[in-house]
Amino acid sequence: MYQISVKRIEQDLYDLSRFGYNENDQGVYRQGFSEADMQARHWLMEKMQQEGMTARLDGAANVIGRYENDTNRDKPAVMIGSHLDSVPAGGIFDGTLGVMAGLECVRVIRENAIDLSHPIEVVATSEEEGRFGGMLGSQAISGGITPDWLETAYDPSGETLKDAMARWDMDIHDVLHAYRHPDELKAFLELHIEQGPVLEARQIPIGVVDCISGVFKWVIHLRGKASHAGTAPMDMRSDAFMGAADFAHEIPRIIEEDGTDRSRLTIGRIELKPGFPHTIPGEAEFTIVGRDTCAEVMTNLANSCRRVLSAIARRHGLMFEYEEMSWLDPKSCDPDMVGLLKSKAEARGYKYLQMPSGAGHDTQFMTDITKAGLIFVPSVGGISHAPDEMTHWVDIEKGANLLLDAVLELAA
Repeated sequence: MYQISVKRIEQDLYDLSRFGYNENDQGVYRQGFSEADMQARHWLMEKMQQEGMTARLDGAANVIGRYENDTNRDKPAVMIGSHLDSVPAGGIFDGTLGVMAGLECVRVIRENAIDLSHPIEVVATSEEEGRFGGMLGSQAISGGITPDWLETAYDPSGETLKDAMARWDMDIHDVLHAYRHPDELKAFLELHIEQGPVLEARQIPIGVVDCISGVFKWVIHLRGKASHAGTAPMDMRSDAFMGAADFAHEIPRIIEEDGTDRSRLTIGRIELKPGFPHTIPGEAEFTIVGRDTCAEVMTNLANSCRRVLSAIARRHGLMFEYEEMSWLDPKSCDPDMVGLLKSKAEARGYKYLQMPSGAGHDTQFMTDITKAGLIFVPSVGGISHAPDEMTHWVDIEKGANLLLDAVLELAA
């Protein structure tokens, strides 16, 4: 069996982490369309060219490196990769591991002069972490972007996607040209850290993902009346924070009645206005992110949240409004790809767990246009989206070897 070099992957990840690294908190700040993000994309294209690949930046800022020869250039490609952007104060593995492992697969193929029947494409998708809502790069590739969404998308600071792209001389309408027809791709494979505690807790080095949770994101506004904290009696207040707090306490009941063991509801951000210690909050603005692997359950959770928020608003004399920032349906990985990954893990003698993904990944959009599979490797302590995100190199080596075996089965 061919073997990847985990040392090269390690060096690549450390080199890439320089783009957006913050010495104060040791986190990576490489949000989509930031200066660090675009610098990293051009750095990656240079590395791809050094490895004998053609490299380009498509209309959605996806980096695509293609390895082909004269006999296979007209065949559908096997695409491998993940995303290059990070959350604020992120780690060095999330997304980027899948990109660098994909590049390493091409290195091994090239060094061993392995004959391929299909081209290989390594992709580093753009804006997967949802700065503007959704997963721009993979949604563009799979045809899931509309002109209306492009024109209206904005980040939490109010900056529009259109302006963020224009800063790099990119036309927002070119995003629509990033679409890939299903005939162009034979399969898609992604290697990613689990971002949860399951694999480590069970001491299993490989996760073979069979389905990916859908996710919806709302911004909630509860509006009451700001008033003096000392003179307004407790039973005569329209306290927006009390409404938000009541809703938070209802989340376990909502999941118990309308969800499953795979359901998640999270309030990740809350802002009180006017935000003064001696003033009753007149407005609470907060986010709700809901997840489940079943579309019907997701809808039930969303409907229950609306009903509960409406009832709480009436109880506290508040006005309730919400804005749906994104809704991504749950997706199943291709059964043939799941079977392929399981058989290749068994051939290597790797213990594996067939499991769902509670987090969203590029793979869920690639299922719309091709056979797609997703490999997990353990996250130490289940930690991700943080500077102390960590995956042991021995597990990375196993995950990358499994990725290589699957790619060779599909392309060689």
